[in-house]
Amino acid sequence: MTDSVSSQHARHRAEAEVVSPHLPSGYTAEPIPTYNGSDNASPSPSDPTSPPEPQDSLRLQGGDIHREIFKIGARAKLGQRAATFTAPNIRRSSTFEPHNYIPASEQRAPGGFRRQFVQQQQKRVNLTNAPVARDFVSFLALYGSFAGEDLGESEEESIAPSEDEEGAQPSETRPLLGRRKSTRRPIRPGDAGITKSFFTLLKAFIGTGIMFLPKAFNNGGILFSSITLITVSLLSVLSFHLLLQCRRRHGGGYGELGAAIGGRKLRALILISITLSQIGFVCSGMIFIAQNLRSFLNAVTPGSHFVLDTKALIAIQLVVLIPLALIRDISRLGPAALLADVFIFIGLFYIWYYDISTLATSGMHPTVQLFNPDAFTLTIGSAIFTFEGIGLILPIQSSMSQPDKFPRLLYIVMVIVTIIFTSVGALCYATFGDKTRVEIISNYPQTSKLVNSVQFLYSMAVLVGTPVQLFPATRIIETKLFGDRASGKKSWTTKWKKNGFRTAITVVCGLISIVGASDLDKFVALIGAFACVPLVYIYPAFLHFKGVARSPWVRAGDVILCVIGSAAMVYSTSVTLSTWIRG
Repeated sequence: MTDSVSSQHARHRAEAEVVSPHLPSGYTAEPIPTYNGSDNASPSPSDPTSPPEPQDSLRLQGGDIHREIFKIGARAKLGQRAATFTAPNIRRSSTFEPHNYIPASEQRAPGGFRRQFVQQQQKRVNLTNAPVARDFVSFLALYGSFAGEDLGESEEESIAPSEDEEGAQPSETRPLLGRRKSTRRPIRPGDAGITKSFFTLLKAFIGTGIMFLPKAFNNGGILFSSITLITVSLLSVLSFHLLLQCRRRHGGGYGELGAAIGGRKLRALILISITLSQIGFVCSGMIFIAQNLRSFLNAVTPGSHFVLDTKALIAIQLVVLIPLALIRDISRLGPAALLADVFIFIGLFYIWYYDISTLATSGMHPTVQLFNPDAFTLTIGSAIFTFEGIGLILPIQSSMSQPDKFPRLLYIVMVIVTIIFTSVGALCYATFGDKTRVEIISNYPQTSKLVNSVQFLYSMAVLVGTPVQLFPATRIIETKLFGDRASGKKSWTTKWKKNGFRTAITVVCGLISIVGASDLDKFVALIGAFACVPLVYIYPAFLHFKGVARSPWVRAGDVILCVIGSAAMVYSTSVTLSTWIRG
């Protein structure tokens, strides 16, 4: 009985921590105390130091409708002892209990009846139509994780028992309410199925980097580039496997693994690499958008003497990106990211259709090479840039209801992704040969309205997805500058300092993009070689060597992978820089 009450109270407290940031302040579903005229303990309304009394949530518009949502927080504040004054939980016989039975307490939660109906109908529908979240609270806790790190805002306070109270037996002197402390997003068990995790993982790898592969094939040759992509894919899978083994042994996110195995300095190095890679993705995306929009404007306004150059189009993007960068809750960027994925897949389907039909009628371009000795090193960096999805591996595994099935799912997705990447790069290069451009859509007939539409929609897809890529870097640097518990809701000064910082980092990304706009393929290769190689190949092997590996052969394999990664980073970075400087 005591264990059941304790677990139920812990669940109420976790639900309250998720729901509280989304409710208006100053309203509650708790009973409002009343005072008689002779009660000395009643607060004086004229006392300026007394905090304002919370109002009943029924005073809000539609108060009856969302009353149950406010009760989630009220139940958490009752305390464990108060929760014992409830009717006994009479369990129904499993013989007569429906398969998808939901207890009455859960049916009274918001959307309870509809949720029961949906669960009863799940057997009749395809698995891809399953709801994204199990309930209202799960939906609010779905976002805010990158590389296994908690990047949510620390904006609210919640009630939590002190360390000495958690292990102590309840007594008459124990307070009903614990001390208040600032908390971050609670860790919730995953509930995503295999199908949902499959598409989430597939979407994590297929992004803007795939559009840089045709130029990478032009730099390395069709045979060398294909072998490079397959090799990078195999090494990436090996590194993902090593990281998952470290997570199974030590738990936590990527940075937490670094702290647990290698100390605080290694954690700092991992977070710095994550920040640099995300900023690199943002900058390359801004350049790609500007170059595509310029080609689009040239196509739709033929003969016009006034066409904005790439630098001006990068500056114009800041007008859209700065307000989006000020958003604190990453879940609000979800619809924009979903729209971006739709546009990206539309562009991919058109590329496949045009390339295959052209090759079937005209054959391979005569300038296609098997190996290009002049710029093959750029292919290595671009391939690593494209496969860099390690930041989402740990969060996706945590979101699964059966995380032990994640490795097999990862291998299947990597095979599919490798086929997609290789086909796009090889088909585009075989179609256009040495005329292949960095902004590959510009190679297609610019007089076609369909091409113009794809070009514009793809640019908008990358634009609306840019704030999502910038969010992890912003939160990592913010946490370092302002601390974990600096809240903009509690201090206007802190809020505007954070707004100023987010504006500044967006402007810095714009300036970096202007500098790298002249050679986008070299810029992408540099980001892949310098920022992505340590994340994918060096850190996982080092963590596995120190924290997991025991066999001499396994430890030797970790050392070899570290050496290969370090050599690839130094060689590719130096050659890319020298090629860029020579022009």
